[in-house]
This record gives sequence, structure tokens and C-alpha cells, in this order.
Amino acid sequence: MSVDYMHVKPGIEVASLSDVGCQRENNEDSYLYWEPGDDQELQRKGRLAIIADGMGGHEGGQEASRLAVETVREVYDQNFQHDRRAALVESFAVAHTRILNYAERYPAFQGMGTTCTAFVLHDRQLYFAHVGDSRLYLVRAAKILRLTRDHSYVGRLVESGMVRAEDAERHPQRHILTAALGAGREVAVDSAERGMAVQDGDDLLLCTDGLWGVVTDDELEMAVSNNPPAECCATLVNLARQRGGPDNITLQVLHVGPEPPG
Repeated sequence: MSVDYMHVKPGIEVASLSDVGCQRENNEDSYLYWEPGDDQELQRKGRLAIIADGMGGHEGGQEASRLAVETVREVYDQNFQHDRRAALVESFAVAHTRILNYAERYPAFQGMGTTCTAFVLHDRQLYFAHVGDSRLYLVRAAKILRLTRDHSYVGRLVESGMVRAEDAERHPQRHILTAALGAGREVAVDSAERGMAVQDGDDLLLCTDGLWGVVTDDELEMAVSNNPPAECCATLVNLARQRGGPDNITLQVLHVGPEPPG
């Protein structure tokens, strides 16, 4: 198990880790961290982190998640004008179309799809877009806040009050998605209308359900708060594997540090 410890421009610390888990033969998750190499472009576009959990058979799932993260990065980079939220939402729409087109071109991949959760961090403002049940958390001052809602059958039951939130992650139908990139002709992308302020010392956690399905939010908060990003990734993957690792396990942790002097 090797943590992907990214070399990034000053102001943040980033680490990522993806593990096949204990019961799957293939890893259908994908992730990506990207920032422009040019300082002026970094000031304009910010930093981008993406995670995706594919479905549709191991080859279909792998291809769908790969297409998602690569397309979101490409479209955000190339089509960005001034509105970061709009650029993220557009990149999801293009990824959805590309996955649909790929499945039409190659019938063996019919049914492929993927979750996708991505955020942009720019000038201490957080913008995110989300489809599926991968999650984005904010950890601040030893408290954890989930910023995304699960697009799942059980997620709907929780929102309607039919299932308690604390019972949802053990529900036998918790993995049934109600939205995914590549599923259906249209896709509704969740995205906050405005950016959210982040502070020095905040941590952002992206993860697939292979982690949050077996590790509680309190345990996520403890690991994030008490470890640098690389050690946090290794700690949480080990914990998920100790609990059976029934699915692929992928996470990215981004620690917000002081802004470098201008």
C-alpha cells in the first residue's frame, strides 16, 4: 500500500490512497488532484480534486470512473472562464455524455456508470459538484461536516424520515444509487450556489463508500484531525480493511495551510 503524496504549490498539503479492498478483484475507483503549473493560472482557476467510484462490471466501472475524472479535469481546465461552480457543473455534464457515448459505441460496456465528487479550492473559497454516493467532508476544530448528500435509495429514505441517519450505513439497500454519471439520459448535479469559506487548519476529505460504509464519521474525524494527510490515508484504509474491506477504498485528504506570502 503506497500513499500518493502529491507535490503541490505552497498553501496546502495533499495525499491520496486507493486500495482494492479485501473482497474485490479489481479496483473500479479513480481519483485525481490537479493544479495549474503556472502561478497566474493557479490564481485564476484554483486547485481541483476529484474522486469517482465506477460500476458496471470491473472493466466498465474502471473505464467509467477513469473517463469521469479525466473529463472533469480537462473540461474544467479548458472551458473555465470566471465562474468556478459553472465550470464544474459543465465538466460533469460533458463527462456524463462521454460515458453514455462510450457505452453506445462499445455494447459490452452497456450499464457502465460512476459516482463523481469534485471540488475546487480558490482563494479560501470551496466550490463543489457531486453525483452519486461518494462523499466530501469538511473537518474543522475536531468537528466533521458532510457537505454532500447521497444520491441513493437509502439517502431518500433518510431525507423523508423513514430511516434514521445512524441506521442508513448498515441498511441492506444502501448501495442502490438514484443518480450516477452515465446512468439515464439526463443527470442532475448537486452544487452549492455559492462558494464556502475555508480557514487555515481546515481539512477536506473525499472518499468512496468503501471507506464511509465501514468507518464512522467520528472515526473519520479522529483520523483526519490527528494525522497529516499521508498518515491519515494509510490509517483509514487499514481500518477499512480490518473491517472486511468489502469494496474498493479510495480517499483524498487536503489540509489547508497558511497562504504563502504574496
